[in-house]
Amino acid sequence: MIDANVTAGPQNAAVIQDFARSELFDRTFQEGMELVEETAAYLDGAGRQESKQLSRNAALAYAAESMRLTTRLMQVASWLLVQRAVREGDMPPESACEERYRLGAEQVSDGGDLDDVDQLPAGLMTLLDRSERLYDRVRRLDRRMYVEIPVHDESHTVLAQFDRLRTAFGGL
Repeated sequence: MIDANVTAGPQNAAVIQDFARSELFDRTFQEGMELVEETAAYLDGAGRQESKQLSRNAALAYAAESMRLTTRLMQVASWLLVQRAVREGDMPPESACEERYRLGAEQVSDGGDLDDVDQLPAGLMTLLDRSERLYDRVRRLDRRMYVEIPVHDESHTVLAQFDRLRTAFGGL
């Protein structure tokens, strides 16, 4: 069973720091922040104009989906900023494990059952799709880093030998 209140041990802290310093983090951070900016520009510009041309029901669907979109992206941006704070030494990895810094709003971020989705503008639909895919990737990273406890299998001889070498040579 997965415990959502896992505290970071030395092994988790190393995983968190390694991710924060990785090329994967750099790419994910850049993609997330660019998507936030692109979404804001769309919703304030073309999206606003397109929403004025929708039927009442489609306009309600547009409003609901744009709220879901912005909530999802703010959750991702917040999580990425915490990882950057770990990277820059502004936050210890153990603090990043606190529930308040974890990825949230899964219920809000899940797609709704809207009847008028087919009437929504293509620009909004594209942003929804991209943000869902990004959110899913970040959710998997969050679970891997903060929820799933690394299992140390002593029966695996190669890993056991590697751990002995690491211990003998001071954590290489």
